[in-house]
Amino acid sequence: MKNISSQRHLFDIPEEIAYFNCAYNSPLLKESIKRLHEGVITKSHPWERTPESFFNDADTIRHLSSDIFGGDSDGFAVIPAASYGLSAVSRIVESIITKNDRILVLAEEFPSVILPLKRVSNETCAEIITVMIPDDGDWTTAILNKIDKTVKVVAISSCHWTNGAYIDLLRMRQRCDDVNAILIIDATQTLGAVPFSIDEIRPDFLVAAGYKWLLCPYGFSLLYVDRKWRNARPLEETWLARENAEDFAGLINYSETYMSGARRFDVGQKCTPTILPGAIAALEQIKTWGIQQISESIGRINNKIGMHLEQLGFHLPDDKQRYPNILGVIIPDGFEGSLVNELKDRNIFLSQRKKSLRIAPHLYINDNDIDRLNNAISELIN
Repeated sequence: MKNISSQRHLFDIPEEIAYFNCAYNSPLLKESIKRLHEGVITKSHPWERTPESFFNDADTIRHLSSDIFGGDSDGFAVIPAASYGLSAVSRIVESIITKNDRILVLAEEFPSVILPLKRVSNETCAEIITVMIPDDGDWTTAILNKIDKTVKVVAISSCHWTNGAYIDLLRMRQRCDDVNAILIIDATQTLGAVPFSIDEIRPDFLVAAGYKWLLCPYGFSLLYVDRKWRNARPLEETWLARENAEDFAGLINYSETYMSGARRFDVGQKCTPTILPGAIAALEQIKTWGIQQISESIGRINNKIGMHLEQLGFHLPDDKQRYPNILGVIIPDGFEGSLVNELKDRNIFLSQRKKSLRIAPHLYINDNDIDRLNNAISELIN
């Protein structure tokens, strides 16, 4: 597979900045910025917008998403945040779950997954069970050991968000099929950077925030809904998701029929001209690069860094227990400083989650960035 050389020229990143924090927030592509500026102008010229303008960009998003991630384009909904999608999904789950059912989640999961399901638990008296952090780092086995016939909902991230720990999603699907459980996946920390096939994994629901590995603007996220759930009640009753909504003259006919597929789960004002054009540009670029090539190229960057950090005494997970886009390394015992703050002072940016230093580069990283990071950590540790 061809390695993608540094794509820094496509981003607006000053030479002195070394940004290894895409798992926190990705920079926008220059092309996204250009289209967002154009979108601002369209709001200044509202007479140029037509009824079709309220729908076309969203449908472009659906087709691009299907091309990249699989599934049918009708299965994608345009939403503003992962929390919105997970709240919509939790409302659906709440309607079918009973007090005898259990909901499985991961320890130290991101709040957007946990909080809506806590409401479901409070409303239904269903029990939430938590898979604790495995000592051996094997999340897949730890989760599978907890899924039995009493578990109605398995709500997990595609990797653990704190350190990129690997979870075998295909085995999750197979076990959920065995016990007739609903599989909800928050793919925020991998979608766009790691190969993912909706057709293979068959999630009941898939959610991903757009502002990380999808390189999209704030205010854009994706929800995929399996066919079996597309008649469920949406979180909001937006008129833009109703049949014949394009006929602005007939809106007071109050159609009770939803548009096809997962469009009923779209957020209101879905075709915001100051958001979606930037998301389209990002998805077009991801499609051009190719997910497999993105993943392998980022993986090579993290491997270079990981080899150096291991020599300095950092503990690295086994390669089979992490995804290539995020490198979570345990800081050596005895180090008393603040690596994140010290590195920030040198214009090198990454995150720390508990004892893990979380390194999350993208294709804008170049060899100079890698050398600066490795040299700086060497100086600080020694």
